[in-house]
Amino acid sequence: MNRFMPHRTFTLFDSVQVGDMALANRIVMAPLTRNRAPHALPNALMAEYYGQRASAGLLISEATAISQQGQGYADVPGLYAEEQVEGWKQVTQAVHKAGGKIVCQLWHVGRVSHTSLQPHGGQPVAPSAVVAKTKTVLIHNGVPEFVNTSEPRALQAYELPDIVHAYVAAARNAVHTAGFDGVEIHAANGYLLDQFLKAGSNQRRDDFGGSIENRARFVLEVVRAVTDAVGAGKVGIRLSPVTPANDAFDPDPQPLFDYLVRELAAFNLAYVHIIEGATGGERELADRPFDYTGLRRAYRAAAGKGAWMVNNGLNKDLAQAALAADADLVAFGRPFIGNPDLVERLRKGKPLAESDRTTWYGGGAKGYTDYPTLKG
Repeated sequence: MNRFMPHRTFTLFDSVQVGDMALANRIVMAPLTRNRAPHALPNALMAEYYGQRASAGLLISEATAISQQGQGYADVPGLYAEEQVEGWKQVTQAVHKAGGKIVCQLWHVGRVSHTSLQPHGGQPVAPSAVVAKTKTVLIHNGVPEFVNTSEPRALQAYELPDIVHAYVAAARNAVHTAGFDGVEIHAANGYLLDQFLKAGSNQRRDDFGGSIENRARFVLEVVRAVTDAVGAGKVGIRLSPVTPANDAFDPDPQPLFDYLVRELAAFNLAYVHIIEGATGGERELADRPFDYTGLRRAYRAAAGKGAWMVNNGLNKDLAQAALAADADLVAFGRPFIGNPDLVERLRKGKPLAESDRTTWYGGGAKGYTDYPTLKG
């Protein structure tokens, strides 16, 4: 079903001001976990990869752990140690040299982790001690392996301020030291902040569980702290109202997310990034209907001024229709893997190259930085 009803004349290739960022076009590279950061350290290969894709109006980095506790997959980067910050400098410098803009996606996986990745082999943490019926990725001898997540423990309320502080420290590292143009708070896809939002993973009986207002409280505390630290014009947030990714579920998501975006409106964020449907899957879910137009209207009615970014399974025609209807930015994910020059291919109407799925997670340059452009 095409819900887009054209009434605006923006194109994908028009420039736009998004918070503090002046973007050359409205095409965004969505965050893509690629597991190319051994020991959680960004590196020169990653700098080459992001630099190749800098023609996007905005690059959103792969999800980046705010602490070791926040890590849930092997060989994903962090932003909590000095050497990680130094590694990210290579990436931001490469992107800026190519004329692009990049924000860092701040990530705490919560229960979507494994004891082997946690400090001292401890349990992953979560709003409640509910196992996620999903898998994570470990890498042995260079080979990725999908394994069940470990049983989490429930966070105590006194622990939450430390996690907020970790978000703030990572945001400051990103903007003030590593050279990112901003940050995106990852509150989607069944990770920690989304776990607090959704009743399927949040069974708390304190001020952070139960009612919609209570379940949204932790997300809003993180947003408030991060915007205070680096400025609202450098902060976006990612939400996924109905995705089943990582065992995320809420029986009544519309009032939950309508409430959340109304509260977010007051922060004057740079953008709100919405995953429509199942992440990396169907855009319309028969068992989870959701009114995305109503969500945007709730945000605008509350005086929300941030750019509205849509994401998931969009081709050029759907992306342009989204801009004509209500969106300000359109994010493409997997097409950027095999098409470092995706913007140029879309502009010229050229075919898109297929990516090698066997190289999506882990490995080296093969299937990462070796995809050709139209220019060869």
